[in-house]
Amino acid sequence: MILELHLIQNFAPSNLNRSDTGSPKDCTFGGVRRARISSQCFKRAMRTYFRDKFEKPGNLAERSTRLIENIAQRLVAKGRDAEPSRKVALEALTSVGLKASRKDASKTEYLLFMGRDELDRIAATCEEHFDELASDKPSDDTKKAVKKALMDLMNEGKAADLGLFGRMLADLPERNRDAASQVAHAISTHKVGLEFDFFTAVDDLRPEDTAGSDHLGTIEFNSACFYRYANVNIDKLRENLQKDEELTKATIDAYIRAAVEALPTGKQTTFATHEKPSLVYAVVRDTGMMSLANAFEKPVYSPNGGLVDESIKALAEHYGKITGVYGDNAKSRVFITTGDADTAAALGDNAGTFDALLDQTISAIFNGKEA
Repeated sequence: MILELHLIQNFAPSNLNRSDTGSPKDCTFGGVRRARISSQCFKRAMRTYFRDKFEKPGNLAERSTRLIENIAQRLVAKGRDAEPSRKVALEALTSVGLKASRKDASKTEYLLFMGRDELDRIAATCEEHFDELASDKPSDDTKKAVKKALMDLMNEGKAADLGLFGRMLADLPERNRDAASQVAHAISTHKVGLEFDFFTAVDDLRPEDTAGSDHLGTIEFNSACFYRYANVNIDKLRENLQKDEELTKATIDAYIRAAVEALPTGKQTTFATHEKPSLVYAVVRDTGMMSLANAFEKPVYSPNGGLVDESIKALAEHYGKITGVYGDNAKSRVFITTGDADTAAALGDNAGTFDALLDQTISAIFNGKEA
């Protein structure tokens, strides 16, 4: 079973996701320049939302190079000394092939995405074998026992965000986790240009007779109406969460909330870009995935100004054409909009409120309710 989310979100002047030169990210689509916000950027915002809002914080993950110190702190909390704890944590991770960085032995070679429950159990294993691992030369039997324990527990984690977004452990491929979710790069439904904000800054303590400014600069920005697409393979998520149905349901609920509520943080102090989506369209289907990005292959344009309703209209028309040719196996099609509801009506049922959309979508996934 597949959950798909299609969003139309209009942002005022902003620079939510920058390139290496500081410019808003962009791309070419349909032969014209579009604004773009990368999938990585939105996924980071969604994972941060999870950390703050998820009702089961013990079922979350940490993505860091600093897990040696994290495990050591858990051992210190159990009464162990700090330095031996770091050695023990490093020995434990090394036993399964996760090495320390050559530049900084307190960090791992690359970012590791580990569930908090996994880290708790790694710390418990370290505590159980603490004296042996803290010695100058831990025995081979100890290393084998620790390796087996860690390999077993790393196959049993139930972290919601790890189950959604997956992980790759280059040195431990047998404990990789395939992502249950896919998130597309958000692209503007229309052609965009790049604009510049010229600014000056004045020293508050400068003498009053000093002319001019103390700092000059420019910030690049754009404003755009974006199409966003994401999906979740419900069966894969359930598998990643060890078939915990309650946790799977809570994760789907939080995922939808995060997709709608979470925003990238780029230049927010400067632009305060906190606009809600103008359309949220949730589709539940048994099989198959279908992005609607090609609704905007021809850039949206409105001679009277305004892009939101024109974007919703293009989306609804494209959905009708695609399903007319390929069929529509949707079990549930629900939307909410702050735009023209009549224009969006062709998409499915108008839930009216975000809470109602959540309830109907969750019900369709877990109760088999037909649209």
